[in-house]
Amino acid sequence: MEATELESKQAEETVDSGARQQLIVFKLGEEEYGITIDQIKEVVFTPNVTPMPQVPPYIKGVANIRGNILAIVDLREKFGLQVQELDADGTSSNYTLVVASSQLNVGILVKEVPNTLTVSTSDIEDAASIVQGSQEGRNYIKGIVKVDKKLVILIDVFAVMQEKEMYQAVTSEKITNE
Repeated sequence: MEATELESKQAEETVDSGARQQLIVFKLGEEEYGITIDQIKEVVFTPNVTPMPQVPPYIKGVANIRGNILAIVDLREKFGLQVQELDADGTSSNYTLVVASSQLNVGILVKEVPNTLTVSTSDIEDAASIVQGSQEGRNYIKGIVKVDKKLVILIDVFAVMQEKEMYQAVTSEKITNE
């Protein structure tokens, strides 16, 4: 009878494992945010960032990461969260999440080493049912993840980067006034 119970439990785990997502969780200010692991290429120590003129204030500049020049973005500032004071080296973050797609490559500043978290899709509340009347272009909040007694805001980092102002700033496309 124990073998049947074990097989039943394994079958439940197999069914449940198909409905799981792996997230990279990091803090921005006092809140925790998550990005699906497939959107992150790597996590590196924040390199020297060279400021760029005429870019939005949340774009801190560019950096050379493994031979690639990437725009470095501070999502705390982009989201209007409390911006931390700068460290002695001129940055407020110790780590950079490298986000890569076929259209753009950027680095996102984070203070602490991000954690990985595997969650059941049933633990993710749809953002549309929670946040009403969000502004156009703010469709990057994909959900809220319930983890123990805390909440993690799940964002689609590619949707954040596709906003017109940011996309033009982090790609080589020329900004036009419409």
